[in-house]
Amino acid sequence: MERDKAGGVRTSFSRWLWLALLILLIGGAGFLVWRHHEAAAAAAAKQKAEAKTAGIDVVAAAAHKGSIGVYISGLGSVTPVYTVTLNSVISGQLMEVHYQEGQTVQKGDLLVQVDPRPYQALLTQYEGNLIRDQAFLDNARIDLDRYRTLWARNAIPQQELATQEALVKQYVGVVESDQGQIATAKLDIEYCHVTAPITGKVGLRLVDPGNVVSANSTALLVITQIQPITVVFTIGEDQLQSVVQKMRAGRKLEVDAYDRAQKTKLAQGTLETIDNQIDPTTGTVKLRAGFDNKNETLFPDQFTNVQLLLEEKRNVTLAPNAGIQRNSQATFAWVVKPDQTVTMRTITVGTAGAIESEISSGLMPGEIVVTDGVDRLQEGAKVIAQVTAPGQPSSKPPSTTKQQTAPAKPPAKQTTRPKK
Repeated sequence: MERDKAGGVRTSFSRWLWLALLILLIGGAGFLVWRHHEAAAAAAAKQKAEAKTAGIDVVAAAAHKGSIGVYISGLGSVTPVYTVTLNSVISGQLMEVHYQEGQTVQKGDLLVQVDPRPYQALLTQYEGNLIRDQAFLDNARIDLDRYRTLWARNAIPQQELATQEALVKQYVGVVESDQGQIATAKLDIEYCHVTAPITGKVGLRLVDPGNVVSANSTALLVITQIQPITVVFTIGEDQLQSVVQKMRAGRKLEVDAYDRAQKTKLAQGTLETIDNQIDPTTGTVKLRAGFDNKNETLFPDQFTNVQLLLEEKRNVTLAPNAGIQRNSQATFAWVVKPDQTVTMRTITVGTAGAIESEISSGLMPGEIVVTDGVDRLQEGAKVIAQVTAPGQPSSKPPSTTKQQTAPAKPPAKQTTRPKK
């Protein structure tokens, strides 16, 4: 009994010993965690203090004086000046093709040849008829001269003379008919040689050699004029008067054609004409611009985004779009002061461009505007600014600027971009 009591005492002592050790381990672990947190907080505070002393790395650009264009944008389609679908004027077998698909041909070049032999045979026949009928006519004229002599001597009645005169006229008509048939046969032979009516690019071949083509019903090929070429685009009716006024003043308005993404400039041309009516269903009017298209960057029926230069503002203050920030209250920019600290400056944006915009108020030429790193700035923060050249985009757009995407078929609107 005493032995059991001693065993219970030892068991109770062991439990308390293990509990004490567990408490010590938990306390030690907590102390280590606390020390690590304190060290991290101290390091962060130290880093923040050093950063505040050294400055925040940002990208900036200087506002400057320059020119910016006022543009009217619209959606357009490349439209050739001339498109010709060549049909065979005569019927016959297609013998030869003298062009390559996609080839640029000149006006008058031989393209295809239809078998001319049936028409050459007809020409020979008509020429023989002409010789025969001409002989009849010559003989009738000789007889007419004889009849006139005899009638003058009262040797024949006047009726015979009149009959002979009518016969001569009949043969004259027959000869003229023969000459007409010969001219028709020669024209048919000429039609057997199909030539290009315009200078342009040939499309895919529609009929292969050996096939029989029918007159005025079989399309042989299509020729499209590529140089020069036009773009037909639309603008809103509210913008029409400003364009009309410029054209009435004799100004040649520049037109730029861009690809679907509005990133690549395809060609530059001039405005040629305005349509004579407004589409009441869309409230837009069509305009046609001409392009020399020397590099063939414009292709028929190609979709384009068009920028019509309406006017150019000169000697205005320009700032990069990446430096223009907006919130629910105002439009502003972070301006780097001479002491390398930043301040928030409220600005007024005038004409907006693709890379730079006109600043009507709030900025002076030469002032430095932060374009990248604005999300880390606060009033009075010290910065280390890497200043880029005017007119160059920053590495990325500002985080507070929202980009707008156009719908699939937006109405024409007036936009601007810097004039290069």
